[in-house]
Amino acid sequence: MSKKILFCATVDYHFQAFHLPYMKWFKDQGWEVHIAASGSMDLPYVDVKFDVPIQRSPLKRANLEAYTRLKSIMDANHYEMIHCHTPMGGVLARLAARATRKKGTKVIYTAHGFHFCQGAPLFHWLVYYPLEKILSYLTDCLITINEEDYKLALDRRFRASRIEHVHGVGVNTERFQPVSDKRKDDMKVANGYESTDILLFYAAEFNTNKNQQVLIRALASIHAEVPQVKLLLAGVGPLQEQCKELAKELQIADRVAFLGYRKDIDHLLPMCDIAVASSLREGLPVNIMEAMACGLPIIAGANRGHRELVQSNVNGWLTAPNDYEAMAEKLLLLAQHQELRLKLGLSGRRMVERKYAIQQVLKEKSTIYSLFMDEKVESMWAIQ
Repeated sequence: MSKKILFCATVDYHFQAFHLPYMKWFKDQGWEVHIAASGSMDLPYVDVKFDVPIQRSPLKRANLEAYTRLKSIMDANHYEMIHCHTPMGGVLARLAARATRKKGTKVIYTAHGFHFCQGAPLFHWLVYYPLEKILSYLTDCLITINEEDYKLALDRRFRASRIEHVHGVGVNTERFQPVSDKRKDDMKVANGYESTDILLFYAAEFNTNKNQQVLIRALASIHAEVPQVKLLLAGVGPLQEQCKELAKELQIADRVAFLGYRKDIDHLLPMCDIAVASSLREGLPVNIMEAMACGLPIIAGANRGHRELVQSNVNGWLTAPNDYEAMAEKLLLLAQHQELRLKLGLSGRRMVERKYAIQQVLKEKSTIYSLFMDEKVESMWAIQ
């Protein structure tokens, strides 16, 4: 009989976006792959899918039902391994797995960026830190995706049996790759831009954390000097209209393109010239890694995830959070020097190939998985 693994997250498109190569890896090892998440998306490499009403907010009553459902699924299927992701997926799955873990099931949790970190609000430390510390007792392996979280988990003595660090979720370097100068010009024209336009790109939900207003203000401050610079913003969210109004107020509405929700980021990025990012908090942002894979230099506000990916004067620059003037200064420099853009972009591409490509991350994860694939030992940290 095949061994079985359960992947759990808040929503099923999390797996579509980030984890298909790792689900495929388990199938290649002869394992049966089950999924538990909210949603009805049809996913490849999945033998059984459970639609579980996990909600992002811990205050939602539906999470009680989700907990009961997860516990029933785990008790019925006798999994050798459970790998949980996302904050609420991680909380509910680890709580629900207490009984099955005593029978030998190994529980792995990937923290895609702790909510408590350097510079985080006190509220996050008061709420999320003790929660993660307690749940670490129910975790056989805690996987972190950036160096800061890894050191924090070690320094704060999280009690997972193992604490590991991997380089994110991996980037498909064949899907995301640079194009020639001629191809870039042709793509710009085909999408309604001038070949001489310098395109900035950022893909993110419009919310307080992603902070797109900083990018709009930075563009406005250099618009007179480099009018060929345009900002492309992909995504939707509650602050989208507010950002549109800001662009109008600063008289650059014709220089900011609101692209909406897009599934063709791999076609948009290669035609752009500079990737920008303004978020206040990140774990290890995929949008930055994809831009690096496409050979774009990066200008980003300093935070934990950006610090991991962006090395000043190597593949771009970091600026202080909310400092749109500092960001504008770097944008002006890159807009005026194509050779510098190419140099920094090439360095970023090399960094992705060396550390963040799917092939590299798969090696790291498969090594971790292999440590637990044949073990059937009760965890010393299980809560009785």
